[in-house]
Amino acid sequence: MIRVIIADDEERIVKLIQFLVDWQSLDMEVVATACNGIEALEKIKQFKPEIVITDIKMPGCDGLKMIEESKQSVPGIHYVVISGYRQFEYAKRAIQHGVSNYILKPIDHEELTRTLSKIKSEMELRGVEENSGKLLEELEKKNLSRKRREYIQRMLHHRQVLDKSTTVDGINEEYGYHFKTGSFQSIIIKIDGIHEQTGENRSYLEERISNELAKNLRECIEWEYADIAGLYYLVLNYKDSSFHLKEAMKSTLDALLLQSHILENFQVTIGVGIEGDSAKVFKDGFKAAKWAIDQRLILGTNKVIQGENKSSNDFVDTDIFKNFNKEFSEAIELQKLDVILGSIDKLEENLLSRKETTGYEIYQMVKEAINMYALMLRKLDMSSNNSEPFFDNFNEEINNCGSAHDTFAYLKEKIKDSFETLIREKDNRDSRPIRSAKAYIIKHLGEPISLSSVSGEVGFNTTYFSTVFKKETGVTFSEYLLEKRMEKAKELLRETQTPVSVICTEVGYNDVKHFTKNFTKHTSLKPNEYRKLYS
Repeated sequence: MIRVIIADDEERIVKLIQFLVDWQSLDMEVVATACNGIEALEKIKQFKPEIVITDIKMPGCDGLKMIEESKQSVPGIHYVVISGYRQFEYAKRAIQHGVSNYILKPIDHEELTRTLSKIKSEMELRGVEENSGKLLEELEKKNLSRKRREYIQRMLHHRQVLDKSTTVDGINEEYGYHFKTGSFQSIIIKIDGIHEQTGENRSYLEERISNELAKNLRECIEWEYADIAGLYYLVLNYKDSSFHLKEAMKSTLDALLLQSHILENFQVTIGVGIEGDSAKVFKDGFKAAKWAIDQRLILGTNKVIQGENKSSNDFVDTDIFKNFNKEFSEAIELQKLDVILGSIDKLEENLLSRKETTGYEIYQMVKEAINMYALMLRKLDMSSNNSEPFFDNFNEEINNCGSAHDTFAYLKEKIKDSFETLIREKDNRDSRPIRSAKAYIIKHLGEPISLSSVSGEVGFNTTYFSTVFKKETGVTFSEYLLEKRMEKAKELLRETQTPVSVICTEVGYNDVKHFTKNFTKHTSLKPNEYRKLYS
C-alpha cells in the first residue's frame, strides 16, 4: 500500500480529502493527518510516506518550508500542494521545490484522483528497471504518442501522406488513432506569455493543459494534440449527440485562466476550426482555427473564438497602404526615424478604424512593413551581419503579441532599435576614414594636399567625403587643412630658429607671400612678429 499523509490547518479540508478519494482502488492508505507544518514533519519522519498532500499556508511552519525540510529527512516523497492562495510567488516557490502537482481550492474530486493516479504511475515507472515488461510497454506508449503527434505535424507542414492515410481506417492503422464515424474538428490553443516563463513553469503549464483536456474531452471518441512553436494543435473526433464542443472549450479556457494568478503575463485564446464528417477537414480546420487565433488582436484574448476560412488581405490594395508604403520607404531613405515611426502609427490608426479589418490583416501588414524595411536596408546598403537573425527573431516573437496595439508597438520598438544601431554603425564606418584622413594630413603637411587627393586616399568620392568630413569635424576640409598648417607653423616659429622661408615650405606653401598673408590673417601677427612675441 502507498502511504499518504494529509496536512491542513482546517479539519474539514482534511476530512473532505479523506472522503473524496477511493483510496483502496488506488492502493493507497492515509496513515496520518496533521494540522500544522511542525506536526506534519514529525508524522513524516515517523511514517515515512510516499505521498504528502499539504496546504501552503499553515501556522508554525508553512507547507513550502515543511516540504523543504522533509526532503532532507525523507527524500523521494511526492507532494501535492492544495491551497486557496493563488499568488504567483507561492506557486513559483512550490514549482522550484519540485512540486508539479498544484491544485486550487475548491478541490475537484476528479482532478485530485487523477493527480494521485499519475503519482502512482510515476512510482510504478520508477521501478521499471526491475520489470522489463513494463519498460517495453512504456516505450511503446511513447512511440505511439510520437506517431499520433507526427500525423498532426505532417498536416501542418503540408507533407505528402500515403493515399491510405486520407481515410479514417488508414489514419488509424498508420498513426495509432481510433477514429470512428462522427464529427471531426480542429482546435488551436494559444498561450500569450508562455515565452516569458521559466522551464519549470512551462512544464507545469503543459501538464495543466494536458489534464484539462483529459478532463473536458473524456466524452470524445478520440483526441490528440501537438505542441508546435508555442501553439497547441488539437484534433477531435466525437459523436454529435453526446458531446458539446463549446461547453468543453469554455470549461478548458476557464480552468486555464486560473493560472493567470500563478504565471505572470499569462493569456489564453482558443481558436475553433470548422467541423466536418471526415478527417479530411483537419487541414482546413486548422487554417480556420489559426484565423481565429489571429482574430484575438481585434477581439481580445481569454476567449473562445470561432474560426472562419478567410485569408484575403484587401487592405494591401487600398490607397491608405500605398501612401504608407511611399512615406515609410522615403523616411528610411532619408534616415528620418521620427517619420518612420509616425508612418507606422498612421498605419495602425487606419487599420483599426476599418470595421472589416481582421487579425490576419494586422499580422500581414506588420510583416509587410518589416519586409519593406529589410528591402530598403538592402537597397541603401545599410544591412549588417546581425540583420538576418534580427528578422528571424522578429517573425517568431511577433506571434507572442496578444493585441493589435502590442503588435504595432513591438514593430516600432524593433525598427527603432535596429535603425539606431545601423545609424551608429554607419557613423562609425564613416568616422574611420575621416580619422585616417586627419592622420594623412598631419603626416603630409609639407606636400601638396587637395580634397581630391585625400578623399582618394581613404576611398571616398570627393563630394561624399566633403560632406562627411564637415559632419564629423564641424569645419570644411579647407578650413581644417589651414588650421593644421598654421598650428605647425606657430610651433616651428616658437621652438626653432628655422627661417620663415623654410617653414613656409615645411607646412605646404611654395610662396612666402601667400604663406605670410594666410598666417597674418589667422593670427593677426606676421611670422617674425609672432616669433619675437612667443619664442
